[in-house]
Amino acid sequence: MKKYLIVFEKTKTGFSAYSPDISGCIATGKTKKEAEQNIYEAIQFHLQGLRLEGLRLPENTSESEMLVFAIAEPKVPYGKKK
Repeated sequence: MKKYLIVFEKTKTGFSAYSPDISGCIATGKTKKEAEQNIYEAIQFHLQGLRLEGLRLPENTSESEMLVFAIAEPKVPYGKKK
């Protein structure tokens, strides 16, 4: 069993998803759930193709961490733009 980091990004039309460890394998969806299903199927298909060709599966080299930053928001009067 292999594990890969999947990155989801919000787009103007929905979501995109990719794995930094699996070059060129991407997916999209109108919802995050749809993008998740699509990237799962895309990676499954990609890995099966690599196996059929006798190639090695990509190694998981990516890590993820969520960092929290305390940055004060500039005080702008309500309704006014910068």
